[in-house]
Amino acid sequence: MADSSIDATSFTLIRLMSGAVMLCFILLLKGNIKQLKTKGSWPASLALFIYAAGFSYAYIELDTGVGALILFACVQITMLIISWYYGARLTLIESLGVLVAFAGFIYLVSPGVDSPSIMGVTLMAGAGIAWGCYSIIGSRSTTPLIDTSSNFLRASLICLLLAPMLFIDTIQLEVMGVVYALASGMLTSGVGYAIWYKVLPHIRSSVAAVLQLSVPAIAAIGGLLLLDELLTLKMLMSSGAILGGIGLVIYGKQREAK
Repeated sequence: MADSSIDATSFTLIRLMSGAVMLCFILLLKGNIKQLKTKGSWPASLALFIYAAGFSYAYIELDTGVGALILFACVQITMLIISWYYGARLTLIESLGVLVAFAGFIYLVSPGVDSPSIMGVTLMAGAGIAWGCYSIIGSRSTTPLIDTSSNFLRASLICLLLAPMLFIDTIQLEVMGVVYALASGMLTSGVGYAIWYKVLPHIRSSVAAVLQLSVPAIAAIGGLLLLDELLTLKMLMSSGAILGGIGLVIYGKQREAK
């Protein structure tokens, strides 16, 4: 997205389709490919598609770290709101964490010289909400890798059908752009999910939470080193509030569980 070597729609389509191919290949090696037809769901697949498309189009407008922070905040806030709607109640510490994280998010997107694009924020927030919904649906899965594979296949079909309407700009396909999209689909999505579901049962929830909290920071560092993006004071302060607030929510949940 940064060097315009691929357009957003092509990136989304290649990412979803290559991710589906890799996940199906992994299932084939594990001998679970026959279960693919009965797993996954169309609501989850639609949420996955909205996330992937919103993510790609948002990054035309946003810096890497800012986009990752908005995505992360919206995912977590969406999951908390849905859990609250279905009866979960927040403790005082969790409530404080939500308020701090939300305040950091509002500060990040508030008007100013270094404010992110409204269109980019809207698209990435939509992607985050969709990913939060997808995560809630997936939390009830007993076969997450098979469900994810099925959802990637269905999301690819949705993207393929809607692609003609999504090509806002002209098609832009260079070799490196295609390589980036394939890497995003096959490695960081396909292989990444397989590894995540493999190690998740063997690590404490606190470790998993800290790993997830590190994602926006890793993205920001990547943008700083690889794309010469600026790390502003506003970004640092809002990051501290958002990640700190979500960290409080995680701490509150673990304390309540104990």
